[in-house]
Order: sequence, then structure tokens, then C-alpha cells
Amino acid sequence: MALTPSTMLPLGTLAPSFTLHDTEGHLITLDHFPTPKGYLVIFMCNHCPYVTHLKSHLATLTRDYSKKGIAIFGINSNDYSKYPEDSPTKMKQDKTTFKYAFPYLLDETQEVAKAYQAACTPDFFLFDTHKKLVYRGQYDDSRPGNQKAVTGKDLTAAMEALLNEDSINSHQIPSIGCNIKWRKF
Repeated sequence: MALTPSTMLPLGTLAPSFTLHDTEGHLITLDHFPTPKGYLVIFMCNHCPYVTHLKSHLATLTRDYSKKGIAIFGINSNDYSKYPEDSPTKMKQDKTTFKYAFPYLLDETQEVAKAYQAACTPDFFLFDTHKKLVYRGQYDDSRPGNQKAVTGKDLTAAMEALLNEDSINSHQIPSIGCNIKWRKF
């Protein structure tokens, strides 16, 4: 595991489109949800301790915010041939275990991760209704072993501001986690 920070894609960047398979084999696009109030794209996986640390809280938080109109997508871009815990079968099990209310998508070619300049898991990207990036950064300041409670406060503050049409603080702290497990072609 190589500890890796977010690349901090420039605010205002337009969300790259994608078409990916979910855990049920359906093709899902960024436009899957009609008229959302925003878009949250999460690069995640099953095995990274930084993702595992917040899975239960993330599942609850995303259920709440999907009900408020945020279109949420989880994307696994890891090379599962080398990391079998991130295989499609294991993704489906994780989605069921944690009751994710969002589609959990497989980025097998890793083109989507590259388009978003995703670097780590977890890596969060929040876009407004016009698909302009308004937040990229950490979930909160809890990390495995640092004894701080998982709250989701940073991401929650950004989503609340987006929903309330308030400005979002541009001083954002990078997410930190395991590096994306890139394929060697």
C-alpha cells in the first residue's frame, strides 16, 4: 500500500462522461439520474484500509444525500487481476453487505480514473448541476489508526453548501488513501 494524496483536479473542471458496468451488469452513464442537484463521483475499492475505514458511514451518508437529489456513483478502477478482492464478484458482495444506494461501477480500462485524474482510494469529486467541479478532497480527517471518529464532515459541508446554493470553500484538503492499482499494458 502506497499512501497517496488526491491530485486536486482544478475546481470548475467539467465532469468527464463515462459509461461503465455496475455490479448487476447494467451500463450506467453519468446522466443515469434525471435532473440531479449535483453529482458525486467516488473512486473506491473493496480492499483499501482507507476505504474500509469509512464504508459503513459512507453507505449511510450516501443513502441520505441520494434522497436529497445528489446523483452518486462509486467507481472501482483497480486492477483486480492483481488484487482479487476488487473483482466484480467481490464488488457485488460489498454493495450488498454495505447496502450502497449508488451504482458501484467497474472501470476496467482505467480510462475514467485517468480522465478524473483520480489518484487514490477513496477519492471524492463533487460537481454542481452543470457538471462543474465544486469539491474534491477528503471525506473527513479520520484515518485508520488516528482515533478520530468518521464523520464525513468535509464532504457533508460541501454537499450541504451545494444543495443550499451557498459558496463552497475553495480551501480543500486532499483525500489520502491507497494508490489506484494501475494495470501495466
